Amino acid sequence: MDIAKFQESMYKLVVDTSTKLPKDVRRAVKAAKDKENAGTRAAMSLATITNNIKMADDQVSPICQDTGLPTFKIKTPVGVNQLQLKEAIKNAIVLATKEGKLRPNSVDSLTGENSGDNLGGGLPVIKFDQWEKDYIDVRLILKGGGCENKNIQYSLPCELDGLGRAGRDLDGIRKCIMHSVYQAQGQGCSAGFIGVGIGGDRSSGYDLAKQQLFRSVDDVNPNEDLRRLEEYVLENANKLGIGTMGFGGEATLLGCKIGVMNRIPASFYVSVAYNCWAFRRMGVAIDAVTGEINEWMYQEGEFIDFAATDAEKETAPTEDFITLQAPITEEQIRSLKVGDVVKINGMMYTGRDAIHKYLSDHDAPVNLDGQIIYHCGPVMLKDDAGVWHVKAAGPTTSIREEPYQGDIMKKFGIRAVIGKGGMGPKTLAALKEHGGVYLNAIGGAAQYYADCIKSVEGVDLMQFGIPEAMWHLQVEGFTAVVTMDSHGNSLHADVDKSSLEKLAQFKDPVFK
Repeated sequence: MDIAKFQESMYKLVVDTSTKLPKDVRRAVKAAKDKENAGTRAAMSLATITNNIKMADDQVSPICQDTGLPTFKIKTPVGVNQLQLKEAIKNAIVLATKEGKLRPNSVDSLTGENSGDNLGGGLPVIKFDQWEKDYIDVRLILKGGGCENKNIQYSLPCELDGLGRAGRDLDGIRKCIMHSVYQAQGQGCSAGFIGVGIGGDRSSGYDLAKQQLFRSVDDVNPNEDLRRLEEYVLENANKLGIGTMGFGGEATLLGCKIGVMNRIPASFYVSVAYNCWAFRRMGVAIDAVTGEINEWMYQEGEFIDFAATDAEKETAPTEDFITLQAPITEEQIRSLKVGDVVKINGMMYTGRDAIHKYLSDHDAPVNLDGQIIYHCGPVMLKDDAGVWHVKAAGPTTSIREEPYQGDIMKKFGIRAVIGKGGMGPKTLAALKEHGGVYLNAIGGAAQYYADCIKSVEGVDLMQFGIPEAMWHLQVEGFTAVVTMDSHGNSLHADVDKSSLEKLAQFKDPVFK
């Protein structure tokens, strides 16, 4: 095999997977957008999402700033040197990271040190199988941390909130899957897709669940029981009212795929792999001699390019935007309420897990009084003149910062926090006491928000790596929704409560 050509093919696969959604996913997103109620926050979110998809297409830039953990599943003819393929894939990953198509996401689990090139112990994940065909089949999924953290595994029998007992039968499996969608809420960037693995052990069950995400959204399960279950879940999960980004609405789940494997009598696991709307998985058929791409997978059917139209632009309630200019006063914050849409101008500062831990024990490197913290790990590139540029900059899941957030806001005088998926009761209490607000940005919309960032004014704490550093960003027209205000109100708590009540209607047996 021409290994250099294979490496070039792998680079193309990585770039396209990061920057271009496959056809089946685009159609699912469009179907959700078409059925959403116009003028709602959910409709505004979907308009932002489709705009972001188009921008990523045009700019060949990451759809989401969290380019995930690359997982390759490869089938090779007998006799192909898998060691050479693995080395070529690693080289392709390094190049894609250097060119800003992937964010450096590989962190040493003990030291916290970022390798800077997406390589490290166990990364990228590459799983080989042999087959008797004469070409190489390579599938790649880039699954980000926000949706990965909403994966869940059930051991049957068990008791489930809203649904009661789930037994070791098809109906118990149904309850687990419905509960998995409920527990994800908006934190996994809904509306999402799920892969379900029934059986196996704890590790093989999760692997089977993730394997289902490599199926086409449009395929039909050959197992009649699983086909009925997939259709049931897809229909009824959208009755929970969680909606896009957890704002409420018609679209909560865009796809459900279920696989089954044998188990030992003592164990019965149902494993669920949750994936965000930015469902980045592609595949290619490679000539085993030349190393060239012969065919791209997931290309059947209509291609939706999401070119903006006047009708799409009207989905956002532009007449009631509230402009915030940093630094923000407590009086301005107290005037905001859940549901308000804000546009932010001025400075904001990124801060993720490492920054929050650091700020809990140290002074801030900048004056944060009246300022905005953005839960974001951007994709950054430095030009030849040494100037940093933002290549992708959507929000990360905020709940990880719940142990720190309220204390840090009060300690430094921070008035607003931007992220996705909401935060918990400790932060809500601090917002009320201190006079703060939580703003929900649209998860995955990394190109949309990067366009709002007009310059990088500085950076601190680079020892934590690019995603975890504190970036000083000058923004203009940065749009977000107030979902937790200074009066004790939380849209996230309200949607969780109402969706739990709706979940209870699915308690009675369906499959016997």
